[in-house]
Amino acid sequence: MVIKAERKETGDTFLSLATNPAPTSPAAMVETAVAVAAGGALDLDGILTQLLEARGARTLKLINLPESDIRGLCVKSREIFLSQPILLELEAPLKVCGDIHGQYPDLLRLFEHGGFPPESNYLFLGDYVDRGKQSLECICLLLSYKCKYPENFFVLRGNHECASINRMYGFYEECKRRYTVKLWKTFTDCFNCLPVASVINEKIFCCHGGLSPDLHSIDQIRRIMRPTDVPDQGLLCDLLWSDPDIEVVGWGENDRGVSYTFGADVVIGFLRRHDFDLVCRAHQVMSLQLRV
Repeated sequence: MVIKAERKETGDTFLSLATNPAPTSPAAMVETAVAVAAGGALDLDGILTQLLEARGARTLKLINLPESDIRGLCVKSREIFLSQPILLELEAPLKVCGDIHGQYPDLLRLFEHGGFPPESNYLFLGDYVDRGKQSLECICLLLSYKCKYPENFFVLRGNHECASINRMYGFYEECKRRYTVKLWKTFTDCFNCLPVASVINEKIFCCHGGLSPDLHSIDQIRRIMRPTDVPDQGLLCDLLWSDPDIEVVGWGENDRGVSYTFGADVVIGFLRRHDFDLVCRAHQVMSLQLRV
């Protein structure tokens, strides 16, 4: 397996994981016939066409999908999330991407560089909403691709895919301003069903935040029941909130006021115990885009 950090001139960076043979052909991609709970067809191609109208735009372009379409995306993607494991077991080739935080132009540039689905397979590590100006466009595009290519496009939960957090950091206000509070609640129902971790090629452990002192067996993750909110402490909280710290030995206090920090010794022990080669996570800004 080849692990390559790809960086475009714009500064967009993601991990590209590849094996031989070459990537799966588009003909092998799985597409689904989608229907919303109310019984009406969800026009994924039409939704994607609208969302991709912003490609190449030099100024901010808001894409105002009908609220019924957004609800349909939430309902269908929620069904797909619950039909798949909370701990995803994936195979390369796969591109792994970090925080998006409402930066829709950056998300589009990422796909321009890495290949729009189904050209490439993707795993996103969470934090799609809040802070940026276009959280709705970001999450709608990601959910659309999840619905269209459920076996080739994957999204994990970040700490901002939680009502108590995105209520404060922008997503709630964006939903309220552009649509309704009820739509925000529909997103919350969807976020509560997201998977929380992934293992790639049985060797790379992926999550949004990091490790947990409560994580002794990988099966503990598989036993987390959904739908669920993010608790204030414990395994699920740590998977979404914890941070590595090279100055810490063992476990330390986290300046965020939530979860822990963990040292290199914790990572090495985790890798040896579970026969992994790498922990891949997001959650923090790296000045050089990628830190190993």
